[in-house]
Amino acid sequence: MDKIKQYEKAILSILDEYAKIKYANIKGGNEIIADKENHRYQVVTIGWDGDVFVHDCPMHFDIIDGKIWVQQNMTEWEVGEMLEEQGVPKSDIVPGFLPPDLREYSKYATA
Repeated sequence: MDKIKQYEKAILSILDEYAKIKYANIKGGNEIIADKENHRYQVVTIGWDGDVFVHDCPMHFDIIDGKIWVQQNMTEWEVGEMLEEQGVPKSDIVPGFLPPDLREYSKYATA
């Protein structure tokens, strides 16, 4: 399996697991959006909390130049560690949600 397919599989396994979460207060749920051609992957929460419409993106990943960019992680999940457990090296995980000058202080890639 080539690297991009391996990384896509790792990302989708995390998103699949998160998408299974059910909410007591939201009539709706999580949906996975996967643009495999452009290597963009998200899970979105869509539904109603009483009379308030909920539309949120708790997780968003991209594969850019052979690296996984964690663009959004609004969960308590340590997605970097989860990716590492699936064979993705730290050098191929970029915390894209951090400003470029702060990424060097993470344990992951800067770009």
